[in-house]
Amino acid sequence: MHSLALLTALPLAGFLVNGLLGARLPKWLVASIACALPALAFVVSVTLFAQLSRDGTPISQTLFTWAAMPDFNVDAAFYFDEITAVMCLIVTGIGTLIHIYSIGYMAHDAGFARYFAYLNLFLFFMLMLVLGKNLVVVFVGWEGVGLASYLLIGFWFTDPAKTAAGLKAFVVNRVGDTGFVLAAFLLFGLVGSFDFQVINAYFSGAVVAPGLATAIGLLLLLGVCGKSAQIPLHVWLPDAMAGPTPVSALIHAATMVTAGVYLIARMQGFFVHAPVAMNVIAWIGAATALLGATVAVTQFNLKKVLAYSTISQLGLMILACGVGAFSVGLFHLLTHAFFKACLFLGAGAVLHALNGEEDMRNMGALARRLPFTFATFLVGTLALCGIPPFSGFFSKDEILFNAWTAANGSVWLWAVASAASALTAFYMFRAIFMTFFGNDNVAQPQKSHIHEPPLSMSSVLAVLAVGSLIAGFIGLPVAWRDFLGFTAPFYDFVAPAMSAAEPVHGSHRTEILLMVVATLLALAGILIAWLYYGRERAPGAVRRKPGFAHALVDRGYFFDDFYDRVVVRGAAWVSDSILVPLFETPLAKATLTRSAEATRYVSTLFARLQTGNVQAYAFYALAGLAIALWWGAAHV
Repeated sequence: MHSLALLTALPLAGFLVNGLLGARLPKWLVASIACALPALAFVVSVTLFAQLSRDGTPISQTLFTWAAMPDFNVDAAFYFDEITAVMCLIVTGIGTLIHIYSIGYMAHDAGFARYFAYLNLFLFFMLMLVLGKNLVVVFVGWEGVGLASYLLIGFWFTDPAKTAAGLKAFVVNRVGDTGFVLAAFLLFGLVGSFDFQVINAYFSGAVVAPGLATAIGLLLLLGVCGKSAQIPLHVWLPDAMAGPTPVSALIHAATMVTAGVYLIARMQGFFVHAPVAMNVIAWIGAATALLGATVAVTQFNLKKVLAYSTISQLGLMILACGVGAFSVGLFHLLTHAFFKACLFLGAGAVLHALNGEEDMRNMGALARRLPFTFATFLVGTLALCGIPPFSGFFSKDEILFNAWTAANGSVWLWAVASAASALTAFYMFRAIFMTFFGNDNVAQPQKSHIHEPPLSMSSVLAVLAVGSLIAGFIGLPVAWRDFLGFTAPFYDFVAPAMSAAEPVHGSHRTEILLMVVATLLALAGILIAWLYYGRERAPGAVRRKPGFAHALVDRGYFFDDFYDRVVVRGAAWVSDSILVPLFETPLAKATLTRSAEATRYVSTLFARLQTGNVQAYAFYALAGLAIALWWGAAHV
């Protein structure tokens, strides 16, 4: 079997074995299969990465011809280049760590085998998405991760609220997927192919009507907004916290939400020729970054703080792609995978110690009871806040620099993104002070059970914390590279796959100045969090006079309220008041009711012939024979 096919086959095999036989297998065997196969997929990814680094030639494999007609041909084909390599290493590497962590976290869950089967299925579809050579194969993975997220978010399906959260994620993503499909059809009608390389090459040499390019770009952006939780389709991601915490880490760090960023980077050759769409992408990203950061400030659920943080960080990645810094957006995706997985799994360790408690107001003073968990959570937080030398500093500040200096960048884009970054430092240290310091607000029955996570969980936290610390050094900013005389292995590696021109960098002085400003803003956010929460002994006491502004932010700017009252209830009213009486009822009466009545009438008519009289039956037979002979004679 070719290595690209093997890469996807390994997690698929884990899904099939545990999905079909897991209920009858011991837990240790279920866990071994579920973790070993993604680990082998990671080994295959590393092998392919090494081959690509050595040869410099992308690897392609056609499995079979999916559809072949005149002027239409679609292959089930995989493609492994530098962008794919980065994504595969993240998906299999971080994904394997989350699988290992889950052994301890889900040890006592009745759905142990089903859980690991779903995790393997998630990796299979995500690998298909990033390996797809054309839009059709990518769309299969695109829909597959939507299915897997529905299964995992609603994993505890006996709870109606959790089932509703999974359904919400599924439905909202279908809205975005509509944009993806329409854009794919427009691209095929224009280019005559679904293949990414053909599409990018076409736009590099052809002149396309600006309106058409903008329409395709905005439709693709709609798909991106669904998968990567951007305004206005971001509402599903906070509710995705209904699933087990490792699922949140998998969705937020390694799989589903990164798909939109990947799609833009993959189709960069098209997007640079759709400048209006690029500007919209940049501002959607900036607005989402600020929205996620402001809403996170008001949350008391630890997992939802991290969920809104993910929305904000995804906004920064989309912003980077919108200003043409595709490699920078991809690099922040990489560093974010480490520190966001570390934070979610650290939150999982806290929940594990507190028997599922998620409200930070019921925590406090846990640093001395959970020192290891606190240390890893702190490392992830410093990376997320962009404090040097942690990984987030290098990727986030490169985004801010490009927002300022890129051709379609502006001081306003930089200001919005910087405000989001400063708020990130505030709400994350607010979470740290409320969770790990201050008064001990843990309920008495839970105090006796507080404990550090088992080895399967703690070892993963240690690896992710180290990654959160050092991952940034493979992507040093230009000013640092020139001053130190180093290279940037990440940017050097992905450069061959970046067919679109990356933005021209400004002066080193500007870059360093913006880094200093960003660091000072982050430190200011930490200081304000300490002033309000580090010294404050009553959790949430900062909210003394809640008003409309607080309600606006706390309720996510009423997006959910709008969708519920206008879209959901509006659709229900249109259905009940217009569609049902004017269309459904008459149509049902014309097709179902009347056909049933006609059938009943005919059956009644024929029933009258069943009299039980033999002479009558003989008469019917002779009459029928006479009619048949007459008809035959008349048509000879």
